[in-house]
Amino acid sequence: MKFLYLSVFFCFSMIHVFAQDFNDVDDFGNNMNEQTENKNFNKLRNDSTPHKEIPRGIRAWTIDRKFGDIRPADVDTLPHLYMNTIFNTGIHGEYNTTGNNYTARQNRLFVDRPLSEQFIFTQPYSFIHQAPDEIHFTNTLSPHTNVSYDNCGDKLNGEDHLGVWFAVNAGKRLGLGFDIDYSYARGYYSNQSTSHFRGTLMTSYIGDRYQLHAIYSNYHQKVTENGGITNDEYIVHPEIFTDKFATNEIPTVLTSNWNRNNSSHFFLSHRYNVGFYRLERLSDEEIKAKQFALESKKENLFRKLQSEIEEGEEKETDSQLLSSTSSTDETALNISDSLLADTMKRVYVPVTSFIHTMELNSYDRIYQAYSSPEDYYQNTYFSAIDNNAFPGDSIYDQTKMFSIKNSFGIALLEGFNKYAKAGIKVFASHELRRFKLPEITQIYGHPTATLANCSENSVSIGGQINKTQGKTLHYNLLAETWVAGEDFGQLKVNFDTDINFRLFGDTVTLKAKAHFYRLHPTFYQRHYHSKHFWWDNSNLSKETRTRVEGLFYYRKTKTKLRIAIEEIQNYTYFSTCYNTQSDKRTNLSASINQYGDNLNIMTAQIMQDFKLGPLHWDNVLTYQNSSNKNILPLPALNIFTNLYLKFKIVNELAVELGADAYYFTEYEASDFCPQLNQFAVQENPASRVKLGGYPFVDVYANMHLKHARFFVMYSHANAGQGNKNYFLVPHYPQNGSIMRMGVSWNFFN
Repeated sequence: MKFLYLSVFFCFSMIHVFAQDFNDVDDFGNNMNEQTENKNFNKLRNDSTPHKEIPRGIRAWTIDRKFGDIRPADVDTLPHLYMNTIFNTGIHGEYNTTGNNYTARQNRLFVDRPLSEQFIFTQPYSFIHQAPDEIHFTNTLSPHTNVSYDNCGDKLNGEDHLGVWFAVNAGKRLGLGFDIDYSYARGYYSNQSTSHFRGTLMTSYIGDRYQLHAIYSNYHQKVTENGGITNDEYIVHPEIFTDKFATNEIPTVLTSNWNRNNSSHFFLSHRYNVGFYRLERLSDEEIKAKQFALESKKENLFRKLQSEIEEGEEKETDSQLLSSTSSTDETALNISDSLLADTMKRVYVPVTSFIHTMELNSYDRIYQAYSSPEDYYQNTYFSAIDNNAFPGDSIYDQTKMFSIKNSFGIALLEGFNKYAKAGIKVFASHELRRFKLPEITQIYGHPTATLANCSENSVSIGGQINKTQGKTLHYNLLAETWVAGEDFGQLKVNFDTDINFRLFGDTVTLKAKAHFYRLHPTFYQRHYHSKHFWWDNSNLSKETRTRVEGLFYYRKTKTKLRIAIEEIQNYTYFSTCYNTQSDKRTNLSASINQYGDNLNIMTAQIMQDFKLGPLHWDNVLTYQNSSNKNILPLPALNIFTNLYLKFKIVNELAVELGADAYYFTEYEASDFCPQLNQFAVQENPASRVKLGGYPFVDVYANMHLKHARFFVMYSHANAGQGNKNYFLVPHYPQNGSIMRMGVSWNFFN
């Protein structure tokens, strides 16, 4: 609750301190306007006329996690592929999951996998969890609410997802909002229900000298783990069984096993700008917006006068009325002419910024089981935790983490004069991490575990050079090295650039990215203690990653080409091993490993959209190659394709009617270890299985009407046809054919 109090305190303190008139300056400051010019928004923002309908306009942005820099973003209102946003398999079906929606997932495209976080157990729920740099802040002309709901199935096996997002402004500078998301999937197979709740409060203040962004988030997650089905033949060859099994009748490896994660997060980034004011000429669009607002005010004067006359509130004679009207008309025209003559605006130009960013994170993870199959685990290290004595084969594995990170930076901003072509920042950070893990003690001669504390400190310094203004060339170079503490010797260097130029009447974009990382394995990669898995690998080497990536984008033909090459030394990964005997699994173990030699990954991806009248065909084709497929298994080819008709009904209802599919070639996909909530390489050659070579097809009608998006979908429409090897993770079949529907509605009030 202390994080909640902090967030509420910042929200209301900003309202009190900064409630003043800022009409003389831009909404977001000079840099923001140059990057995200929105003509309609500016026009409506300047029109404060009564007797008109509620203004509808909104700007959205995300922030850089390290410095709090503003990055323009699109509001999530695009209707295209809206129906695929409900799946944790990803919009293009690029994630492997354990069958039910909202479960753990892993991207099949290695180039898009994130680095390991310190608290690894919530990272597979990236469909639910939002990092601070993924959350949208807004500036809205009127209170804006979005309500989304989608469902399928019934009370025994269906899914329900409800999301409510709200944003409002208190003046032009201060924005407030919240996001509530509840996801519940009962599961079509036994023992696989999922339940997630997310609540987020966010506030922003964008002033000339002071800027602030604050976020408080709280998560409650519960996932029932079934360990997969006992025999894949129930899905692949059901005809070999005498009885016909419904999906919820197929036996699973585990029963009464759960992963539970509770976490709270507070993020604060604020800065003070030192600079000066200068006069700049209004753009043509700003002049038009100003004229529009003045004409509206003039019209209001006459409306008010006419209303007074009609209601009999004026007692003047006809001649007096005529004189009054003429006088009002002349006054309004004089005001308009005078104001329109002023074509200059007063703009604050920041030169130097002093930046502070703080992150607080609190995690509590439990893996709980009431019973386990006989001989299922290879090792058992203790019997109970403290007084929570669970009999026999019960499990109550618990670990906790708390972290606080503070970063301080000084920035010399680009654009304050014609010679400042780039921005320069220097910064220093300190992070404190505290963990709780079981440690074994002897109580009455029996090995018992109690939670013990462990702390780590880390200090880093770094700098950035970047250019974000202009239309032709942009670049960003960021370097950070760790000079003290547990992560001493770490190094991260990132560089990206893009060039935009005209070709054959349209714009071509060339982008390049490169990074070099030398990273210390995370805490739980080095240390993990539980009832059946236990390791302390303090001697793990630093992992080195080097990547070069290029992107070509030609808007005219809607062509994107992406190529990436990466080399990794001391690749750190999870592996799992077990024996399979008939419908039984035994001797389960899991470990963390490092591959000392160089591991090379090559990725080539093309995104190409075609159009012929109302017929559209969108495609994403990705080729991958790993130099060691036993250590890093990847499908050679991953395909997403979407064929649909796009048209309007009565010129109002926009419709996309079609089918999409995703497919990948066969490979030995990573297994899932529920006890760690991690994807792990299949280590035992005798039990390895191959997945892939099967298309997943969805048929849909996706529609958009004014402020509402809605869809009807028949997902996995080909489930009963031909090859039935529909697994994305070994022994975890995907759901069969399901009718789904959903709606997302925007309200302005």
